[in-house]
Amino acid sequence: MADPKDTRGAPPREMHIGKKKGTNWLAWIALLAGILALLFALSRCGRDDASAVTTVASTNTTDVVATTPNAGSATALAGTSGLGGYLAGTEAAPRTFQFEKLTFDTAKSTLRPDDAEEVGTIAAVLKQYGNTHVRIAGYADARGSDAANAALGKARADAVKAGLVAQGIAADRIETVSGGESDPVGTNATASGQAENRRTELVVTSR
Repeated sequence: MADPKDTRGAPPREMHIGKKKGTNWLAWIALLAGILALLFALSRCGRDDASAVTTVASTNTTDVVATTPNAGSATALAGTSGLGGYLAGTEAAPRTFQFEKLTFDTAKSTLRPDDAEEVGTIAAVLKQYGNTHVRIAGYADARGSDAANAALGKARADAVKAGLVAQGIAADRIETVSGGESDPVGTNATASGQAENRRTELVVTSR
């Protein structure tokens, strides 16, 4: 008869099962979800920025005139009296000329009777060189908001264009843009400097 106290060869009465240390999948899934959410947010941000840039570009009606080669700043520009000599030569376009007499009254875009002579002279030169296309850029002094000065510059350029068209220059040869209050030729701290900054420039874009 078997001895009940003899436990050799008998199955253990209790079994202790140790927990195996495994990968914590829940933590990894949470981390992956966080990364995906961050990437999604960044991609949305990029699209929003691109959309904003597109909107600004499409609604801007007063382009600022670009820097013209051969003139580091407006103070280095030749006067319009040199337009005929330039067009008679072989120097490449573009080239910018500043109106020598034409300036505008404060907050105005109307050509004055004194401006008629210079506009007429330019029209005569453009008639002589019929293949020439030009860009008229209007400027303002620093008083007023940026938006108001941009609109005022464009109105001044349009007024000069209208003066040239009235002299017989085809409208499709003339583009108009605004420089706003950028690139001043005089100080905005004095009345005389402000008057100089209410100016107009002519850019020969093709010849």
